[in-house]
Amino acid sequence: MREGLFYETHEKGVRCNLCPHGCIISEGCTGICRQRRNRGGILVAEGYGRVSSIALDPMEKKPLYHFYPGTDVLSIGSLWCNLRCEFCQNWHIAHKEQHTVYISPERLVERALNLGAIGIAYTYNEPIIWYEYVYDTVKLARDKGLKNVLITNGFINREPLEKLLPYIDAMNIDVKAFNNDFYRDICKGDLSPVKDTVKMSASACHIEITSLIIGGLNDAPYEMEYLAKWLSKIDTAIPLHISRYYPNYKLSVEATPRETMLKLNDIAKDYLSFVYIGNLMGIDNNTYCPSCKNLLIERGYRTRVIGIQNGRCSKCGHLIKIHY
Repeated sequence: MREGLFYETHEKGVRCNLCPHGCIISEGCTGICRQRRNRGGILVAEGYGRVSSIALDPMEKKPLYHFYPGTDVLSIGSLWCNLRCEFCQNWHIAHKEQHTVYISPERLVERALNLGAIGIAYTYNEPIIWYEYVYDTVKLARDKGLKNVLITNGFINREPLEKLLPYIDAMNIDVKAFNNDFYRDICKGDLSPVKDTVKMSASACHIEITSLIIGGLNDAPYEMEYLAKWLSKIDTAIPLHISRYYPNYKLSVEATPRETMLKLNDIAKDYLSFVYIGNLMGIDNNTYCPSCKNLLIERGYRTRVIGIQNGRCSKCGHLIKIHY
């Protein structure tokens, strides 16, 4: 444990200013995220260094398709979340107590180096609520030449994000829907801060976006059009991963139909150069040049960069914004 960042005293305890919930936390209690507790008027990062999951993963699993494709990243997660998504895919650690072990930032960085990982991915549960541990670790990792990758719901306030971004190399930000009713009713959150995170992060590091498509809740064609059009105004080269939903946690809606996924994919491609479908068999998720359709990155048994030379398409010379 260590003292948390971004809080202030309040007549009823302390106010946490890490995320938009702005939890007012009474003595002995935690905020919504269950990671940060008021102990004697001090906000304590109670989960500091508590690791529930750790694995060496392909970068593509994050998913990050345009950030050092074919490399491995040491992925690590803790417990809990600051949202309450009824469809949570990692609810076993996001909403349920599990066994954890303590791994110091120094030891984690050393492990990543020993494994030959390109960097560390802070993922599995929501890393934003693990802020102090992530912040201490990313600085050490950067000093050792490792990349820092954040897989996040983007529900964070501006000041903490600004403090963290100089040490982050890539992010996959989960835009769960492009309507605030969905965020309020299904996730107990708010879309606006997530949009702010996307815009701020796009100017500071490599970003990719994931949106889980759930039939009847966020699968309207106009909603995908709004999302893709909005992203295109930031950068048409931002990769968008539209992922197929399967029943999980508290939500029993049927798995999203294949036809829906293909239709939304076509809509998004009207605005964005790179759109990928996740959680669906038999899909071509190779990367092609948006200008001449030359094969740039082949994803099969292994991932190979085959059509990029000096940051450009090897066939037509189109500029390709891919780190490799």
